[in-house]
Amino acid sequence: MGKQVVAESARRRRRPTKQGTVLTEAHIVETALRVLREHGSAGLTARRLGAALGADPSTLYRYFAGMDELTLAIGEELIGRALSGWLPGGDWREGLRELGLRIHGAYLAHPQAAVLTASRVSGRPREIEADEAILGVLRTAGFPDRAAVRIYHAFIDQTLAFAALDAASLALGRRARESDEERWESTYAKLPADSHPHIAATAGLLSARMKDSAYPAALDMLLHSAATQLAAARAADRGASGTSAR
Repeated sequence: MGKQVVAESARRRRRPTKQGTVLTEAHIVETALRVLREHGSAGLTARRLGAALGADPSTLYRYFAGMDELTLAIGEELIGRALSGWLPGGDWREGLRELGLRIHGAYLAHPQAAVLTASRVSGRPREIEADEAILGVLRTAGFPDRAAVRIYHAFIDQTLAFAALDAASLALGRRARESDEERWESTYAKLPADSHPHIAATAGLLSARMKDSAYPAALDMLLHSAATQLAAARAADRGASGTSAR
């Protein structure tokens, strides 16, 4: 049975830590992000986090039932940062494009945390707020519920999948990442046209493009496909209305 977690007002330390800070959930999450940045996902332990906070590791369990709950809180923080300042309204495609790029960017700002949290579902308030906002944009634009859910599913999974993929590359470290990127020129660009005609024909383009994330292009493709579906549905509705009027 997990340890009982009580309200923050009841579990807040009455005395500052050794570093002169009063612990809160927000401060623990912020410190956990720093520990992840410095030590990677394998380095996020209660002992190391307690040391970074200047508190006994057992103190963490007054705020979180375990390290897995802390992991979910970290993912919630990243989603919250993406939502900050974003408001739905105006063109639905532009709104979703901006939100997708915000989520992707928030995760890439903390690649180690992204690798740890992008695949998780927390059910926490800001995650729910993001899901409600995306579905709201789609339904308000006129997508039927079944289509709205299908596009929402593709949108959020695509965003988080690219966040995890791109974050994993950033988390490799500079030397390994540069080595991977150089292979487009050191290996692919030197493949002979007689054995690999298509790679040889596009080698320059591949070398220029493959070092960047494909997420913006994939996002635009998804939104264009969704817009095409919506236009077709509206045309069908107009046709049906015209037929019934006769």
